[in-house]
Amino acid sequence: MINDDKIIRGRGAQHITDNRFNEATYCRDEIEGLDLEPEIEGKTQYLEVFPKSIVNKVDSPDLRLDYSINPYQGCEHGCIYCYARNSHQYWGYEAGMDFESKILYKANAAELLRTFFMKKSWKASPIMLSGNTDCYQPIERKLKITRSLIEIFKEFQNPLGIITKNHLICRDIDLLRPMAEEKLLHVYISLTSLDDKLRSKMEPRTSSSKNRLKAIEELSKAGIPVGVMLAPIIPGLNSHEIPALAKAAAEAGAKAIRHTTVRLNGKIAEIFSNWLEKQFPDRYHKVIHQIQEMHGGKLNDSNYGRRMKGSGEIAKMISNMVKLGEAKHIKKAGLPNYNLDAFRRPGESLRIPGL
Repeated sequence: MINDDKIIRGRGAQHITDNRFNEATYCRDEIEGLDLEPEIEGKTQYLEVFPKSIVNKVDSPDLRLDYSINPYQGCEHGCIYCYARNSHQYWGYEAGMDFESKILYKANAAELLRTFFMKKSWKASPIMLSGNTDCYQPIERKLKITRSLIEIFKEFQNPLGIITKNHLICRDIDLLRPMAEEKLLHVYISLTSLDDKLRSKMEPRTSSSKNRLKAIEELSKAGIPVGVMLAPIIPGLNSHEIPALAKAAAEAGAKAIRHTTVRLNGKIAEIFSNWLEKQFPDRYHKVIHQIQEMHGGKLNDSNYGRRMKGSGEIAKMISNMVKLGEAKHIKKAGLPNYNLDAFRRPGESLRIPGL
């Protein structure tokens, strides 16, 4: 564990966890009686990896998507609640500080996607960018892997979904606008709080709330269908903001509102609890108990159908507030259906529906 008396500024995790796949773990107890702390890198490390495939099949019935692409593993945004932290352990890292300071990037992602789309077995289907970690995290400004992927989507006219909490997505409006015109694009901006003091603690390296609302506005004005994802809603921290979040998102141009509630699966429970006790000691027990109430007395419910939205009275109240916010502020809520007939490979003519 990192020094409990010190808050690491600019990072979400304040805790180093054991990797459940590793036999060796960090230990602070030395034979000499010294209490040493593991060294923590101040600067983020970027490590190139070379995957053989890039499109992932999504099997979860809780998610409204069949396929996803993650150009990055790990995420410098450092969101304390992020469920993707657990997946970093498969790479030999821990889910706390390593997740946000050791970023793996897939430089060959666009090449792999082109190869995938050229397969005769592929039939047009929406693919989500950021199924696990944010495709517009800070290093994307330099590497432009996400932009290179969008170029392939545009070339093949395959439907694309994007979810992000970074205003950087507006850099790519020149590519996104023509895809939207062909009904090939859905965008969701993740919005968790209008209180930037809270946001900076929960999501230390993300775009500000103001800039996320600005992104919704810019995308909407460009004719790009954009919704807002209130995720996660954490009772006792940001749940009271739901009405204000819905109103602000709608005024910026959002055409749909979705939400999830926080679930602390795997190592996330340890990381989040340590963070909460440091950052909000006066609210610790209230927040933890309300999270437990939403998940049958536990911090996490792994059952499909319940795990993303929770159960019980608190979860019902949250769901009702989101529905009310959307109904009150958005007329004809929803994003347009994807166009599945525009897909084409180089050299192929455009398919005409019904022929």
